[in-house]
Amino acid sequence: MSSVFTAYYFPPIEYMADFMKEESPMIDGFENMQKQSYRNRCYILSANGKQMLNIPTQKNNATRKIKDIKISYAEDWPKEHFKSFEAAYRRSPYFEFYEHHFAAILESRPTYLFDLNCLIMERLLTILQVDKKLSTTEAYSTDYNKDYRDAYNAKSNAFKNPAYPQVFEEKMEFIPNLSIIDLICNEGPQSKIYLNNLI
Repeated sequence: MSSVFTAYYFPPIEYMADFMKEESPMIDGFENMQKQSYRNRCYILSANGKQMLNIPTQKNNATRKIKDIKISYAEDWPKEHFKSFEAAYRRSPYFEFYEHHFAAILESRPTYLFDLNCLIMERLLTILQVDKKLSTTEAYSTDYNKDYRDAYNAKSNAFKNPAYPQVFEEKMEFIPNLSIIDLICNEGPQSKIYLNNLI
């Protein structure tokens, strides 16, 4: 039986470790959108500490199903998010090897939040060299072996993963469970091994 996950925007490290350990993970497009969640936000490490990046969504969405939530491009947030990635990780060992992936994702500007997040997951699996095909649900269901849809709380993040070198470690303590971008930019090809060790 499959396990089910929510589609997140550059998800946290805990999520990626769980996703990788599951044999047949599914991404649910039929759950309801929840505000102040990882569905449209992520956390990176800036020179000033933990920084939230948020995707604005259109206010007139007729439905709350995640697959139907439209992104707002009234402001050029993709450009601002990439600038934030650059400011945070330009000094990291591996940013230059992966920045074209991040830029391509943000420049794609899909209409729907779910499509953007699925594109992100596909790219992340490629970067991490994880041999899993991204599968999405065809209807809402609770009939799964494991249900991770409510497993991660963006407002009270309690997961503490082991420390690895971070860009601003000389001026601040290690901050756990940031976006997977933080791990990838700092650990590069070792990220997959790190995530497997969390399982």
